[in-house]
Amino acid sequence: MAQEEWALSVNLRTLRASRKKPQVGDVFAMQPPDGLYLFGRVVEINLDLSRAPMPGANLIYVYRARSEAKQPDMRTLKPDRLLIPPVFTNQLAWKKGYFETVNSRPLEPEDLLPSPCFRLANGEYRDVSGNLLPAPIEPCGEWVLASYRGIDDRVSEALGIPLVPED
Repeated sequence: MAQEEWALSVNLRTLRASRKKPQVGDVFAMQPPDGLYLFGRVVEINLDLSRAPMPGANLIYVYRARSEAKQPDMRTLKPDRLLIPPVFTNQLAWKKGYFETVNSRPLEPEDLLPSPCFRLANGEYRDVSGNLLPAPIEPCGEWVLASYRGIDDRVSEALGIPLVPED
């Protein structure tokens, strides 16, 4: 089967593909079909299995801030302004051009959630170090590796955009 046949349909527009691996502190843009940009931040990279659902996963934040410009107002990229809970993902969104790195700045403590939380399939909760938590701490993400399609669905739901039907 040709590579194009394996492509998943998404709402996000293709920006610029890159083979450069995401780095901690990278700011990336994505563009839903309404044409306004959304922004995210790379929080951790290349996590080991004790700290992520899959080895090599990256942890990202996606913010509510929207803009007609591809550069965000960095003051709006704060952990209390997330559009969706933190997400573990791989590099495919950058490789396929759905995420485009537009800036990079060192992360400061105020850029991070104090206690990131993730729900496991068995109903337990873990922090970003993989430690079990007694209860969820919002915003609580899922202890799964989300593909670009999974992130597209979460972003679309949060923005009230109809989901792309499954192929």
